[in-house]
Amino acid sequence: MKIKSVLVSQPEPIGDSSPYFDLQKKHKIKIDFCPFIEIEGANAKEVRIQKIDFSNFTAIIFTSRNAIDHFFRLAEEMRFTVPDSMKYVCQSEAIALYLQRYIVYRKRKIYFGEKNIQSIIPLLKKNQKEKYLLPTSDMLNQDIPDALDKAEVDWTRAILFRTVSSNVVSNIKDIYDYDALIFFSPYGIKSLFDNYKDFKQGNIHIGTFGASTKFTAEEAGLKVSLFAPTKESPSMTKALDDFLQ
Repeated sequence: MKIKSVLVSQPEPIGDSSPYFDLQKKHKIKIDFCPFIEIEGANAKEVRIQKIDFSNFTAIIFTSRNAIDHFFRLAEEMRFTVPDSMKYVCQSEAIALYLQRYIVYRKRKIYFGEKNIQSIIPLLKKNQKEKYLLPTSDMLNQDIPDALDKAEVDWTRAILFRTVSSNVVSNIKDIYDYDALIFFSPYGIKSLFDNYKDFKQGNIHIGTFGASTKFTAEEAGLKVSLFAPTKESPSMTKALDDFLQ
C-alpha cells in the first residue's frame, strides 16, 4: 500500500527547515502534526504533600528541560531563592545549556553527561556528600532510580509535573485518514487509546522512536513497521525516509 499521509505525534516544527518538510516534497506525501501529550505542572501544595523542601538539597539532577522549567517555576511560587552554591548535574549538555534561562551559567557549578543516566553516575560519585533532588514527571523510567541507588548517592525524587493525554479528537478529523502514525514516547501510545478507545490498526503503519515506545506499542497489540534510532536510521525522519523508499 502506497503511503500518502503521515501523522506525527508532535507539534508542527517552527520555520521551513524541518527534514519532515523535505520528506513531503521528496515523496510527495502529506505530513500533519498533532501533539498527543501535554505537560501539567504540580502546584506548591502537591509538592508539600510529598514532604519536599527545596532548601534541604545541595544539588539537583536534571534529566529533561521540563524538569528545569517546573523546578524554577515552583521555586518562585514557593518563594524559595535558589542559592548560588547549588550544584547542577544534567543528563546532557543540551539540558545543561537550557539552565541559562534561569541562572548565570558561567558562575554556577554545572556538570553534564552524554544523554543517558549511566554517563552522569561518575559525576555524582565525585560529589558523594551532596543531597540530590531529582525533579521528574509522574512517570519515571525505572533505569534512573536503579542507577542512583546502585551509585549509593543521597537522592530524593520530587514529582513536579505530569504527562497527560491531549484531546487529539478535537484536532484530528479522522485518525483513519492517515496511512502512518509516528510516536515518540510510551505516553503517546497511551494517548492514542485514551482518545480512540476502540482503535483498530488495520492497514495503518506505526512508527516508534525509542525502545520503550516500541515495547509499549507492541504490548498494546500494535504492529510496528518502522523504528528509530538504529545504526542505519539514527533519527525518525531517516527511518521514515528509508521506509517510504
